[in-house]
Amino acid sequence: MSSSFISRSELPHHRLFEFAKTALIKIFVSPYATVCDLYCGGGIDIDKWDEAQIGHYIGIDASLSGISDARETWESQRKPYTAHFCELDPCVENLESFVQDKGVPVDIVCCLQHLQLCFETEDRARRLLRNVSSLLKPGGYFFGITTDSSTIWTKYQKNVEASHNKGGGMKPNTVPNCIRSENYVITFEVEEEKFPLFGKKYQLKFTNDIASETHCLVHFPSLIRYLLS
Repeated sequence: MSSSFISRSELPHHRLFEFAKTALIKIFVSPYATVCDLYCGGGIDIDKWDEAQIGHYIGIDASLSGISDARETWESQRKPYTAHFCELDPCVENLESFVQDKGVPVDIVCCLQHLQLCFETEDRARRLLRNVSSLLKPGGYFFGITTDSSTIWTKYQKNVEASHNKGGGMKPNTVPNCIRSENYVITFEVEEEKFPLFGKKYQLKFTNDIASETHCLVHFPSLIRYLLS
């Protein structure tokens, strides 16, 4: 009897996500670099840092269990680079005061998971980017990965316009709360005609994936403006 079960790691969007992380590390990370990994989770990218031949790693995450798993993974695999792990929220705490004796300033600050968490509020976004600036050496790099919020923004607005064009068939003050394609479904927690710059949450469900993920829209113009300010 055949099974239709597919491991999440084998799904196309997960493979693309892993490819993007590997590519960014190869582009920006030099051998013996000191790396600060924000929202490092359970240490799922430890092998990637090993392959990049970094010299020192600082893993930061708001989850105690995530930090414990990351530390355990690093210790059990005997990776050649030194490492420190800190239970801190990069969008709340002043990281420099906590990790100043852990190898700061660093060559690389990255956020390969959960970058969208910083856009729950404007204060969280500003705090994270202040932390990035305080941790980086002059000439260092910051990079991260998040869902393409610009595309989501555009598609949602087109759905709103299409609903309005239907005329009498649309209930007053009602807007669509989802975006559908053959590859995914995005469902918003709150129906709004115009997205706020911060705090817009949605559920992302990919085709053939059992679980959905909660994300927060990242307003890229604001992110870029804060990075350059």
